[in-house]
Amino acid sequence: MSKEKVLVFGSGISGIGACRLLEQVNKDVILYDGNVSLDADKIREQLGRTSRAEVVLGELSEEIIDSLELVVMSPGVPTDLSIVETMREKGLPIWGEIELAYHYGKGDVLAITGTNGKTTTTALLGEIMKNYKESVYVVGNIGNPYTAVALDMTAESIAVAEVSSFQLETIHSFCPRVSAILNITPDHLNRHHTMENYIAAKQDIAKNQSVGDVCVLNYEDDVTRKFGERLQCQVLYFSSQRKLEKGIFLDGGNIIYKNDEEMLVCHVDELQILGTHNHENVMAASAMALSYGVPIEIVRNTVKSFAGVAHRIEFVCEKNGVTYYNDSKGTNPDAAIKGIQAMNRKTLLIGGGYDKDSEYEEWIQSFDGKVKQLVLLGQTREKIAEAARRVGFEDIILVDSLEEAVQTCARLAEPGEAVLLSPACASWGMFKNYEERGDKFRDFVKAL
Repeated sequence: MSKEKVLVFGSGISGIGACRLLEQVNKDVILYDGNVSLDADKIREQLGRTSRAEVVLGELSEEIIDSLELVVMSPGVPTDLSIVETMREKGLPIWGEIELAYHYGKGDVLAITGTNGKTTTTALLGEIMKNYKESVYVVGNIGNPYTAVALDMTAESIAVAEVSSFQLETIHSFCPRVSAILNITPDHLNRHHTMENYIAAKQDIAKNQSVGDVCVLNYEDDVTRKFGERLQCQVLYFSSQRKLEKGIFLDGGNIIYKNDEEMLVCHVDELQILGTHNHENVMAASAMALSYGVPIEIVRNTVKSFAGVAHRIEFVCEKNGVTYYNDSKGTNPDAAIKGIQAMNRKTLLIGGGYDKDSEYEEWIQSFDGKVKQLVLLGQTREKIAEAARRVGFEDIILVDSLEEAVQTCARLAEPGEAVLLSPACASWGMFKNYEERGDKFRDFVKAL
């Protein structure tokens, strides 16, 4: 049997994007999803009227597997499923959506990964690059599939890509001109199984980089600092805690870039985004841009005017003297720690959601006397409540919905206090994604 078909595994946004790209380059495509309860007609609707792709749900026959030349995995699909193992044993190349887009795309890629801060850093770097060049695409995990724009790119284009550990598991030739790993803390262990696997996936962002490329790393993260010592490409560190001989660092509130000479980027008081973690995001984006050759004035002006991203410690409104913040993007304990650390007043904190096998004690210990009430919902509410009691935090309220959580906080908050949605958990099970959760939170707050 001739092997000329491409299987796209997973029918979400990434899968649809991969199908469209493959059809544009005249490939014979099968869109496959193991979930039998999906509606094949709805999937065909998403692919568009002109699509010739075959949609297969449920079982995948031996006959189909034998007809394939390539498998493209959507990031949401685990790569250790037995069906994927079978395909591997048959010698089928297994690419991720990022690898597919890179294969067909042109121009330079600037890529960012890390447990936390990816979206803010990617959005900021995207703004800097747009102020420097005509043809810039901000892609990846930030909500715009790389596959959707790969064929529009020219040799002059720049793709600024937010890449997750799931996407990095399936790269082969993907090679950014400048990469960054912002930090690595436990996350997605239900998918990667061990911390070692998770770290290895993140570090793959630099695996194809060579002497002419740059990798930007966090000096204050033990894992990324040590990783920098093993790389062939040029390494630039950023630090919020100390002055560096070379790299970008915080010195008395000034962000300083030091390579051949020392340059002042700006003072943190000139930034519109709050908290040390955001100063680190600004340093990472600035280091990436400056090492790529963007003039300092463009970097300086862009970072000073950047107002942050939706769902990340985002100011919603003030009602009856109480300030409401949406940090729905705090989908793991470490991100939620950053959320509460950015608060400068007594806070009623809404947490809980889908269980990613996280531990919550460290998050609760970071409350530092700021949290007046911890309002919990979702699958993890009991688990978090137990963790809180173990470390001596007792001000806990369990609720059944996000709307009830908002109303409970509004009732208990005094003027001058804050209400923060920063769940430390994924949104699945109650919401489609963290964006939907954040949007609903905004709606409930505005309806008070």
